[in-house]
Amino acid sequence: MVKRGGATSELQDLLRIAGIGLVLGLLHIFFEQTGKKEFSFFLNFIAYLYITIELLRFLRLFFDEIITFFQWLMTS
Repeated sequence: MVKRGGATSELQDLLRIAGIGLVLGLLHIFFEQTGKKEFSFFLNFIAYLYITIELLRFLRLFFDEIITFFQWLMTS
């Protein structure tokens, strides 16, 4: 199992999600203003899928850390 490390990777993940959210938000406003509401809907759908996938990845990392902690407790 490959472990990712520390606060630096968490900050990079957070900044990546924020950057993508900002770009998607600007594109949403652009499509709403130009009257292309169907593009705006699909953009929101894609953004929702992306955030869901990222959340599942973060939850997997979180539960891996909890399992590692409980394994450490059992060996102590």
